[in-house]
Amino acid sequence: MTLHVLVVGAGFSGLAMGWRLRRAGIDDFLIVDAGDEVGGTWRDNRYPGAACDVESHLYSFSFAPNADWSRRFAPRDEIFAYLVRCADDFGLRPHLRLRTRIVRAAFEDGAWRVSLAGGGELRARVLVAACGGLSRPALPEIPGLETFAGAMFHTARWDDTCALEGKAVAVIGTGASAIQVVPAIAPRVGRLLVFQRTPAWILPRRDRGIGPRTRAVYRRVPAAQRLVRAWIYWRRELLAIPLTVAPPLVRVGERQGRKFLARSVADPALRAKLAPRYTMGCKRVLPADDYYPALQRPNVSVVTTSIAEITPRGIRTNDGTEHAVDAIVLATGFEGAEQGAPFPVTGRDGQDLNAVWRDGAEAYLGTSVAGFPNLFLLVGPNTGLGHSSMVFMIEAQVRYVADAIDTMRRRGWRRVDVRPDAQASYNRRLHARLARTVWAAGCDSWYRTRTGKNTTLWPGFTFEFAWRTRRFDPRAYLVVSDR
Repeated sequence: MTLHVLVVGAGFSGLAMGWRLRRAGIDDFLIVDAGDEVGGTWRDNRYPGAACDVESHLYSFSFAPNADWSRRFAPRDEIFAYLVRCADDFGLRPHLRLRTRIVRAAFEDGAWRVSLAGGGELRARVLVAACGGLSRPALPEIPGLETFAGAMFHTARWDDTCALEGKAVAVIGTGASAIQVVPAIAPRVGRLLVFQRTPAWILPRRDRGIGPRTRAVYRRVPAAQRLVRAWIYWRRELLAIPLTVAPPLVRVGERQGRKFLARSVADPALRAKLAPRYTMGCKRVLPADDYYPALQRPNVSVVTTSIAEITPRGIRTNDGTEHAVDAIVLATGFEGAEQGAPFPVTGRDGQDLNAVWRDGAEAYLGTSVAGFPNLFLLVGPNTGLGHSSMVFMIEAQVRYVADAIDTMRRRGWRRVDVRPDAQASYNRRLHARLARTVWAAGCDSWYRTRTGKNTTLWPGFTFEFAWRTRRFDPRAYLVVSDR
């Protein structure tokens, strides 16, 4: 049997896609996920302190508001519970197939043949990859990583069986996950070493609880919550101006960041270690209220000497010092610009997607790739953000893909394949804009490939992307009809 639509991934993207398909009256679809529950990133990332750095009311579906967020920035457990509830409320359980890992997908005879781990396969006319941009942990390329005799794990694969109380622990990395996990574990461990390669720009998070009275208002007057969401959205949209339109304006943010650091860290030596030396926004700007205080605890040290190797006992730095530790936490983020396809994908005429992307991933509207008919990507190349909620971008893409599928059904089209010239023209304009953004300021980041190509970020306002994807545009595609 050939499914109408197969969706790979049951995080925010996959659930939104399922909701849209059901709304469009398309019930012949399946959502598969390798995990044992829905949730994607928020299922897998359960490290202490995990939370969202976008306000809860915006980091949720516009069509499924949650009046019961307990905090301005929701903790991980609440976001995960929200997604589980959405799967139930959207009526997606009959369409879910969990604990199912895909090992290969190939377009053959007008349909996608998808091979599963352990044998078996699925066939679908349309394949939607909703695997997420933060799904594959990046492991650092450090000699001796496999020789460490203690406990070692990535934040996205947190080991709940490892008791850290009273132990000497090293955290490698100072990015988005590190600034959350360090304050959470610092009071519990005996000694904490934070290995920092590059200090981050950090601004106040200003998190706070949302009281029961406010939540009651949101439940009784949904328009009040929609108003708060709109205020958050437009306030965040203003942040795109210094990042994408007028990069010199980031100096205002840099002044705020330096003042926050000076106000938060009394020791001049530590303050010097934590002072960024690159343009704000070139790497991800991090919101945190408790990170600087955590680094000033008597049991915490910041190590800025480069790591030479991992030894069975700990971490040796380039000055010859061996830092003995009981456990190592890899807060080293995810494969970003270089990540490629989530599994081997073969398109028309035997084209391999990773080979096509060997010089950096590209897609039309971050959604369609020439030579790969009836394949749609969610959170594809250059749909990431540096200022707002990815859920907004996901909803825009999902609307576009659902319209494409509905258009194919209504017009009797068997195959749609984005035109190579349309894809090339779109990406030329996109990268010309990226060259004028703050992300072209010269620093190395996970936004860019080793050759410097930015394959991750959208170079503009989110409402512009929503406008561009408001409906499927058949003129950009080659069409094969059943009629």
